[in-house]
Amino acid sequence: MRRLLFLFLLLAVVGCRPSQPAAVVQIPTLASLPSEYRIEGAERIAREFLQNWHDGNVARMFELISFASQEAVPRDNFLALYQSAHDAMRLDTLDMTDNGIYRSSDSVAVFNYNIAFHSSVLGDFADENRNLQLVVDERARDWRVAWTPADIFPELATGGRLRLNSVIPNRANIYDRNGRVLADQEGRVVAINVVRQQIPDYANCLNSLSAALNQPITDIQTRLEARPSSELVEIGTIEEATYNATQAALDQFCDAQLVGRRVRRYPYGALGAIAPHILGYVGYPGEAEIPAIQTAGFTQDSIVGRSGVELFWDETLRGQPAFRLEIVSPTGAVLRQIATTQAQPGQSLWLTIDADFQEATMQIVADAYTQAKDTWGPNSPGASAVVFDVNSGEILAMVSYPVFDNNAYNAFPTMGRQQAQALIAAYQADPSTPELNRPTQGLFSLGSVMKTVTATAAADSGVYALDERYACTGIWNRDITRYDWNAGHGTLTLAGALTNSCNPYFYETGYRLFMADPWILPTYATRFGFGVPTGLTDIAEEAGFIPDPDWFRLIGGTMTFSDEVNMAIGQGEMQVTPLQVVRWFGALANEGTLWQPILVREVGLLGETRRPAHEPEGTPINVQADVMATIQSGLCAVTTTESGVPGTAEHIFRDSELQSIGVCGKTGTAQTGNPLPHAWFAAWAPRENPEIAVVVMVETAGEGSGVAAPITRQILEEYFEMGGRGG
Repeated sequence: MRRLLFLFLLLAVVGCRPSQPAAVVQIPTLASLPSEYRIEGAERIAREFLQNWHDGNVARMFELISFASQEAVPRDNFLALYQSAHDAMRLDTLDMTDNGIYRSSDSVAVFNYNIAFHSSVLGDFADENRNLQLVVDERARDWRVAWTPADIFPELATGGRLRLNSVIPNRANIYDRNGRVLADQEGRVVAINVVRQQIPDYANCLNSLSAALNQPITDIQTRLEARPSSELVEIGTIEEATYNATQAALDQFCDAQLVGRRVRRYPYGALGAIAPHILGYVGYPGEAEIPAIQTAGFTQDSIVGRSGVELFWDETLRGQPAFRLEIVSPTGAVLRQIATTQAQPGQSLWLTIDADFQEATMQIVADAYTQAKDTWGPNSPGASAVVFDVNSGEILAMVSYPVFDNNAYNAFPTMGRQQAQALIAAYQADPSTPELNRPTQGLFSLGSVMKTVTATAAADSGVYALDERYACTGIWNRDITRYDWNAGHGTLTLAGALTNSCNPYFYETGYRLFMADPWILPTYATRFGFGVPTGLTDIAEEAGFIPDPDWFRLIGGTMTFSDEVNMAIGQGEMQVTPLQVVRWFGALANEGTLWQPILVREVGLLGETRRPAHEPEGTPINVQADVMATIQSGLCAVTTTESGVPGTAEHIFRDSELQSIGVCGKTGTAQTGNPLPHAWFAAWAPRENPEIAVVVMVETAGEGSGVAAPITRQILEEYFEMGGRGG
């Protein structure tokens, strides 16, 4: 029985086994029908997605991702992620190259590609062998990108974030022509760094930070809590005096890491300031400057030039930061380093000024005010003095008086913020406007120094013959009765009219120029550098103004000969800068070349070969040689006695050692409506083979011969080491 039962069961099993294996049958779905969704469609979507990334059309990119991806990452978040990534990379453009596409299943395709990023601060860097996954999307009835943050960078899918670290190089120094330091990074401040989760007493820490930084608690708290609690955050910077007063509290309540930092310093600041208007100062960028600063790789907290050479040569002085683009985990661990660059150190500048000579010139002007404390001093808000190399355009000294301490304007003043703010408030409230750089930005009537322009224009244009004589009686009345500054000078030639500064002679010259052509005088004045920028590119300057017939028509009037008569003696609407005047006198001295003024002489890295900052650029004024010689003759007699007639400044230079080399110049007294006029004196020396031109202008101080000429004499004696002030 047992054997029969076993045989029966065996036959039953064999009878149930099929003769061939049965195929596995799957029920088809919409998403797995290859006939409707071809791989070419996936490639088309991938290329369109990446092309829109290239074009910056992130909104269209969002439309090309799957509905599931859109639900996981809403549109605003999607746009913000790309914007954040682009900002971190400082992205300019990007390019893609494809490596091919394959289908991993009926409903999934993978597009493999390389990407090259072009960054404003990192240069070009690549990320290769990237995969963009595409899926068949039932709602779109087409292929779509199965997007995650990994499609920006893979590590972003797991909570990583892009971080651009920068190391700002030290700002380079500024030196005088002989290597004396005028600006350096030897000032000291302290940066406060904290890790929020390590703060032992949060409430007292916020109070301590608020007191140290002089900022509201809410602002500090917002900055701290905007970053991960485990991250080291630089919360602010304090000057050394504040550090000494707050260190104990910051240590106790914040467990702060206090790091010393070098900041800008001007060694010749405070009462010994010798060139603040030239050097300028540094500080935080203005709101409108921040985008450009960030594009260059700096932050809105970076220190940049704000005025003077510091501003106009800012990019050279600050260099370029070193950058490291990396992806970090939520805890701050570096997951991947993507790109790095090396820092480009800032390059130092060597100015054209001589610090000793600049300091001496500054002291000469300051002493003049001290000595005039009972006369013109209290009435005069300020003065200018410029010394100019007539053969190159280099500025050897440029003084604007009064001065200010540019250390006070630094973002981290070493004197302490409270004292700095008090100084700035005092400067800005001072009616003498000490912040104004008078030699380049002050606009003034020129007075009789303008007669040099008028005489040259009249003779060179042919309106006046060089040997033509005029009887200077002391009165001129073609329009109104106008008077000379004395009773008359007798019969004069062109040269004699300059030497004696005869007003009626130049009233008549202005009249005759106008009658010949009202454009002659304004055109010559412009050719000689007035009413136009001098070409100085190292600090700010004003163009000044020369009225002409077009301007009078523009304001609804007509230019008359009286207007030109006024201009002929440096009065009326015309406005000039002292820099324009010294440049013009340089051209008179060197036989007719207007040099572009230069304040920055050389640029380079310390220890390496320096290069010229500018190529000297001169513009010929194209004045006839005999005219130039006549003008020079008249001006060189101003400081001497020729033919028994003393020049207008002879009494100032009579006993000076300068007589051995000769000084040529012109006095100027410009009426201002103030009881006292502007006092001008412009000169060059030596008479033969000239080296320098000098202009001094003292505002509302009196006669040019009595006020400006003595200051000019002292400056010339200092330069040529004469008169006891040399050295």
